[in-house]
Amino acid sequence: MSNTQSLTQLFALDSLLEPEEIAIRDTVRKFANDRIRPHIAQWFEEAKLPARDLAKELGALGVLGMHLDGYGCAGMSATAYGLACLELEAVDSGIRSLVSVQGSLAMFSIHHWGSEEQKQEWLPRMAAGEAIGCFGLTEPDFGSNPAGMRTNAKRDGDDWILSGTKMWITNGSIADVAVVWAQTDLDEGPKGIRGFVVPTDTPGFSAPEIHAKMSLRASVTSELVLDGVRLPSSAMMPLAKGLRGPLTALGEARFGIAFGAMGAARDCLETAIDYAQSRIVFDKPLAAFQLTQAKIADMALEVGKGHLLAYNLGRIKDRGEITPEQISTGKLNSVREAIAIARECRTILGANGITLEYPVIRHANNLESVLTYEGTSEMHQLSIGKVLTGEAAFR
Repeated sequence: MSNTQSLTQLFALDSLLEPEEIAIRDTVRKFANDRIRPHIAQWFEEAKLPARDLAKELGALGVLGMHLDGYGCAGMSATAYGLACLELEAVDSGIRSLVSVQGSLAMFSIHHWGSEEQKQEWLPRMAAGEAIGCFGLTEPDFGSNPAGMRTNAKRDGDDWILSGTKMWITNGSIADVAVVWAQTDLDEGPKGIRGFVVPTDTPGFSAPEIHAKMSLRASVTSELVLDGVRLPSSAMMPLAKGLRGPLTALGEARFGIAFGAMGAARDCLETAIDYAQSRIVFDKPLAAFQLTQAKIADMALEVGKGHLLAYNLGRIKDRGEITPEQISTGKLNSVREAIAIARECRTILGANGITLEYPVIRHANNLESVLTYEGTSEMHQLSIGKVLTGEAAFR
């Protein structure tokens, strides 16, 4: 066999990173491979995740809210955060989801829109993984159109009374604090939406876990039920007005997914290449057949291009210049290509590809969720289409 190259070598990816970024990436990769990979298939099969223990370990690693400054957060670059997401999702999308929701949704919202008291109360504990957060925006009937949300907050003296239901909430049933978005009468229509920091032990708050999932099984997914939850006026995040609050947080999470999904794709492709080199068919390795090499080459191009796009978005974000449409290009491309790669890799593994002995079918199933959460592919297509044509085609 001739000398082989890795995907990283083929695209000279490390030449685009700073030594500190490579060190962070390698540290997260080692943690993910040593601590999570040996157990992830079992956690997926049993639909159980030791999330509280993992949160503390991830906090000690420094990846929870790692791109935020102060309050116990690591203050790393956006690119470093993206690389951490990539390495976590190379093991499982559910693990990256835990980190994304904690850092990019819940912690970011409090950090960006919250009061000083809210930041002091929650962020240090969340950065350490001692407190877990969730983010309540999506409702059973309102996903792509959050402006139509029915969850409402009504004033009662100096208090707010929250009522409504949120759906598909990662970390919901294990969370200590929920960032909940609700319709108020403070402004007209969608401008009246405000965010509340809700301790989950508040009377009237419950979070029944969602079971019987075939995707993201190594992740806690819940419903949030707010039944007359009474909160003091100080629970409202003072700086978030309208949908800009939750949508800004979603942009943070989508940025992480642009990197993360490429981790899942890379793991599938590396698995398929390794398998094809050792699987003997008609007296020679499967990797020696032209059709197999064509599949591998085509997938390698998409994994490489996906990395290059993600790295470029990281640099743009670190300059403070990134736009929502640019994030949409990363989320749309990375997830769409990753799920296609996972399915193609499964064909190289044949029947072995449907077992949890290999990660491919697990990644494929997980990516079915990643394809539609944090904005469906269709919504990202329309966001890109709008900025290129000047026409809004959402309705």
